[in-house]
Amino acid sequence: MTNIKVIIPAYNEADSIALVIKDIPDTVSEVIVINNNSNDNTEANAKQAGATVLNENKRGYGYACLKGLEYLAHLETCKKPDIVVFLDGDYSDYPKELTKLVAPILNDDIDFVIGSRDKALREKGSMTIPQIFGNWLATTLMSILFNARFTDLGPFRAIKYDKLLELKMEDKTYGWTVEMQLKVLRKKLNYTEVPVNYRNRIGVSKVSGTLKGAIFAGVKILGWIFKYSFKNDT
Repeated sequence: MTNIKVIIPAYNEADSIALVIKDIPDTVSEVIVINNNSNDNTEANAKQAGATVLNENKRGYGYACLKGLEYLAHLETCKKPDIVVFLDGDYSDYPKELTKLVAPILNDDIDFVIGSRDKALREKGSMTIPQIFGNWLATTLMSILFNARFTDLGPFRAIKYDKLLELKMEDKTYGWTVEMQLKVLRKKLNYTEVPVNYRNRIGVSKVSGTLKGAIFAGVKILGWIFKYSFKNDT
């Protein structure tokens, strides 16, 4: 049986985290929630819902994801995953769609899959104008500069664990998603997108919900793209 583990970075997601965990298919062997210095009941609610909970006090999406990878690295060989799925803790994605997200990996030997937030499947208002524009700009630049076929930087994504290790991820904050996609392109990994449903999140976004967060995320994303446009090696 394929060993699938889910990593969920979570900062102040007490109202949503249990709903996310409850909707994850039983085919997943372990749900790992990284409590990213929350000041609410995120940690307690995630534990009660059955997740493994790690604490990362350094605030940042990338810091949380790296904490999850550190945990996986220390597992016994027999317990290491075949596939790692990244999922947000705000209930904007539909965790039950994990099955179709990993299907290209299981059935077609694809290395990396993005859950693309297709306009036809998005709930009205679920993505802000800065998010929509940022996604368009980033994926357009990746298409021009790297001949990429990405249409989204969606956080709901699945990747073979051995390929994830090859990427040597390093971004600590908002550049995590685009860094992964750029390194997938550089490594010439097989990738595809699967359209997924997307709804209004529970609570206020820590990135797109604030002007500071939106600007910082945009700068980080563009920084990674231009960094790789001038990089000649992997």
